[in-house]
Amino acid sequence: MCGRTFDGRVCRKRGTHFCAPRADHAVAFCQEICVHTKDRWARKPFILSKWQREDIVRPLFGEVRWDDEAECYVRRFRIGWIELARKNGKSEILAFVALYMLCGDGVESAEVYGCARDLDQAKLVFKVAARMVALSPVLARRLRVIEHAARIVDEKTNSVYQVVPSDALGNLGSNPSCVIFDEVLTQPNGDFWNAMRTGMGTRLEPLLLAATTAGDDPSSFAKAEHDECVKITDDPDRAPHRFVYLRNLPEDADPWDEANWYHSNPALGDFLSLAALREEALEARNDPAKENAFRQYRLNQWVSQVTRWMPMHLYLACTGTTANAPERLRDQLVRRPAWGGLDLASKLDLTAWCLIVPDGIDGHASALWRFWLPEAGVAFLDERTDNRVSRWAEQGWITVTDGEVIDYEVIEDDITTDTGLLRVADISYDEWSGEPVRQRLERRTGVSMYPVPQTYKGMTHGMTELMTLTRSRAWSHHGNPVAEFCFDSVEVRHPPGEPDLIRPDKPERRKTSKRIDAVPTASMAFSGWRLRGSKVKKSSRMVVMG
Repeated sequence: MCGRTFDGRVCRKRGTHFCAPRADHAVAFCQEICVHTKDRWARKPFILSKWQREDIVRPLFGEVRWDDEAECYVRRFRIGWIELARKNGKSEILAFVALYMLCGDGVESAEVYGCARDLDQAKLVFKVAARMVALSPVLARRLRVIEHAARIVDEKTNSVYQVVPSDALGNLGSNPSCVIFDEVLTQPNGDFWNAMRTGMGTRLEPLLLAATTAGDDPSSFAKAEHDECVKITDDPDRAPHRFVYLRNLPEDADPWDEANWYHSNPALGDFLSLAALREEALEARNDPAKENAFRQYRLNQWVSQVTRWMPMHLYLACTGTTANAPERLRDQLVRRPAWGGLDLASKLDLTAWCLIVPDGIDGHASALWRFWLPEAGVAFLDERTDNRVSRWAEQGWITVTDGEVIDYEVIEDDITTDTGLLRVADISYDEWSGEPVRQRLERRTGVSMYPVPQTYKGMTHGMTELMTLTRSRAWSHHGNPVAEFCFDSVEVRHPPGEPDLIRPDKPERRKTSKRIDAVPTASMAFSGWRLRGSKVKKSSRMVVMG
């Protein structure tokens, strides 16, 4: 029998079950000891809203299981994930949990760590917890706040709550009983998360609790955890030790319908202002640049970028005829006129080549790409793209070259093959691609090559043409998965005061899996076609003007 008691109530259940005394104890600690810290609620008891109490706190602390090794009942959930829109009280919930695990859970020498990307971010929850201690008579007598060290100490049990930013990972020698992770979407990878999680191994009832808002990087660690949480929501037996609370507005829901806002904002109408949300929605509807931010932070929807260039629903509408292998597409376009775009990236990374065929498969322009990647680059991208790069290589969409660096000879051979299959008029290329490669390609293919500076002036024409054709569905990309990945990742910049000029913003390749190589190559190829493929031939007749 469980036997846990609280306020005279005894839990007599057996096996995996919900222990009401445990849940009641956590709720009572919050509502009778903790206080609000801000605005008109400051100094008042932290009375949980119904959704906070019934959907988060009670199940998180009340669900238990029998532990054969310890021969006692322990909390079922060791990891918790809360995903809500901004300003729904995530910091307050995390601060309460941190204080409860510090001095309310009955653990000697508890180690509670507040984790985030950097010190400023990690201090956000700490400051709420420290203020709770200062304003709560009970906590103020029990705990000591050391502001300059971002630490709260319970000397009675030799326990500590300490702020730890991710850049302190190398100096970490911790044994956490609780880890509070704020805004996981800002973590560059899972190293910090995994270090803290594995450190909890010797604790009887550890808890790693994360709270975050939806992010903007589909290949990030946070997105991978979000996707896993979605699967757990559908099938709790997949990971019975993980607690999940997701409130993301579905992508197909109307973002401007106020009735839908309550799903991602359970605090709306309670302590979250409906009027404020209406104002932000109005601005987002009138300014497309603000729509992604509204969707991400207020509707808790995962977006690909904060400032997206390509509307992916328009891009996908240009799929056209598809094929299982790129060779089949080339075979259908043999001997047709084409214009090329080439971007020779770092020798350690993805390189792209694009052909634009005006008389394409679907009665309008077709885009064909080749991508190359050295072996050393595959593992890096696989780790951050759920092994998609390896699958694309197996399917023929990416050519993997031997060794640590890209093999330019393979690239030159493939481009020479393409210029033999199609009637390539000219090739536009990134002027930083390297003069020796240009010379060899011109000599081998007999095709003229034109440098394109990767500047606002150099890229605006091609990207404008590409967007115009996309909006009018006047080209086909034929479902190339690598190209789709690139178009879904691309962000753009405008120079100050000149909104009509545009260029793609190159990602930091060593820090992110985002790759955009398909976009500049297509842009340059489209530009070459429009600039030099549509010119009217000069007449040989002499005209005498009188």
